[in-house]
Amino acid sequence: MSDFAPCPQCKSTFTYEIDHLLACPECGFEWDPKAGNEKEEALVVKDCNGNLLQNGDSVVTIKNLPVRGASQSIKAGTKVRNIRLVEGDHNIDCRIDGFGAMALKSEFVKKA
Repeated sequence: MSDFAPCPQCKSTFTYEIDHLLACPECGFEWDPKAGNEKEEALVVKDCNGNLLQNGDSVVTIKNLPVRGASQSIKAGTKVRNIRLVEGDHNIDCRIDGFGAMALKSEFVKKA
């Protein structure tokens, strides 16, 4: 049984030592145990132009986006206010007038 700390990325207990670093065989992550517990990495979400997005930003759609179960699509140029960033494929949660709560992909919006 190893006395090494679990992987900070995937929480695997099967960690091992390489030189002065610890490594995880499951996800391949390597880290320095002497660096201390750093703050968890913040969620990084970029729009179609590479601008960083933050919670509360306003964005504009760059193309028509079909909506499942709706007879119409979200038109290009629709402004979306007060976005919330989340993990996953559709990494923007928002509310769009006329459609309600929606999840969007950041690659189809630009920062307003």
